[in-house]
Amino acid sequence: MLDGFLALYIFMLAAFTGYEIIARVPVILHTPLMSGSNFIHGIVLVGAMIALGHAQTPFEMAIGFIGVLLGAGNAAGGYVVTERMLEMFKSSKPGKGSGEAK
Repeated sequence: MLDGFLALYIFMLAAFTGYEIIARVPVILHTPLMSGSNFIHGIVLVGAMIALGHAQTPFEMAIGFIGVLLGAGNAAGGYVVTERMLEMFKSSKPGKGSGEAK
């Protein structure tokens, strides 16, 4: 029982700390920050898969499956958002030597 409270305490502390850190990031740094967070989401996904692999009861398996599902969605969505943000910085004019007829 004590382990559950300790895990809950660590989770709440990590969530509060993460929120405070992200809230103070300047707008110009959001794209590099998203790239870094995609890496972290990948680690979370691996952890969720390991937890699912060690699950024994149906409840643990359901929670593990939900964790894997949310982790995968978060990682994939982060890459999609990062790609869309980087597309905004690309020039719409074709460059020299692109091979396009004018």
